[in-house]
Amino acid sequence: MFEWHFTIRGPEDSDFQGGLYHGRILLPSEYPMKPPNIVLLTPNGRFEIHRKICLSISGYHPESWRPSWSIRTALLALIGFMPTHGVGAIGSLNQPKEERQLLARKCVTFFCSFAKLILRLLLCVR
Repeated sequence: MFEWHFTIRGPEDSDFQGGLYHGRILLPSEYPMKPPNIVLLTPNGRFEIHRKICLSISGYHPESWRPSWSIRTALLALIGFMPTHGVGAIGSLNQPKEERQLLARKCVTFFCSFAKLILRLLLCVR
């Protein structure tokens, strides 16, 4: 299994706008024939942290996965799912708008020892 760290920006015109969200993509040895798992590390109000997230493009739904999809595709899907309501999906949260916005402002102070340089670079580009 391979582990990649990523940092994504919160979607514009959403409660997550302005936030930087860090996570891990866990790639099975059979990737790209089998889907990755996604774990967020930054508190965000939409997904639980340190837990595999149930999305149609994740390891929870291998029947939906297409080997032609890339890591970029998975991350774009994650960004697209962020503003939606988590209705009973594993790893979903439904924090109020105010809490999500507060977390978006606070998340730029999140520290991951594996990816601290990436976060610094992203903050400089803002």
